[in-house]
Amino acid sequence: MTDTPADAPSTFAAAGRATGFQTALLNQFRAQTAGRDLWVFGYASLLWRPEFEAQEQHISRVWGWHRALKMWSRLNRGSPECPGLVFALLPGGSCQGVAYRVARDQADEVLVRLWEREMPMDVYTPSWLPCNTPQGPVQALAFTLPRSSPSFTGQLPAETYRRIFQQASGRFGTTLDYARQTYDSLRSHGIEDRALAALLRHAD
Repeated sequence: MTDTPADAPSTFAAAGRATGFQTALLNQFRAQTAGRDLWVFGYASLLWRPEFEAQEQHISRVWGWHRALKMWSRLNRGSPECPGLVFALLPGGSCQGVAYRVARDQADEVLVRLWEREMPMDVYTPSWLPCNTPQGPVQALAFTLPRSSPSFTGQLPAETYRRIFQQASGRFGTTLDYARQTYDSLRSHGIEDRALAALLRHAD
């Protein structure tokens, strides 16, 4: 999950409900987690800013998806004049991150808060992804990005990353700080992301 990358005000009301597409999908996921623990897969800002209490957490890997700094951010980590970037889970490969377990009595509240954070617009595709834990495999909630999304950057040249790292800044700070925080958090969890390390060399 990313740093609220949809870059739009929350559509949630005080009671924690969205409108339209988000409400229907949220209700579907709430029904699927009713009376059960909620597992969440964190791969970017959720590693250093989860905003919920987890009863346990484990390093885990999801297959068929990879972490990539390839989602445009025109508010939180950039501007319309100089768009920044945030992370997304894109199809292909694999991704190491952290699987968090939220107790069933807090699961619904946390799910709604995560929806408010990640789904203010129809950008992500929320998915249940299999994660291994010491207790066996679990289905963890993750917010993935289809390549068909207009928020997907496609392949970017090195010069574009250099310019973004030098200039892109938004209401939550710079793209560079966000990328470095994620990299440092990954390393603190014992996870090495060579692709991210290579990107950050463009900032040197």
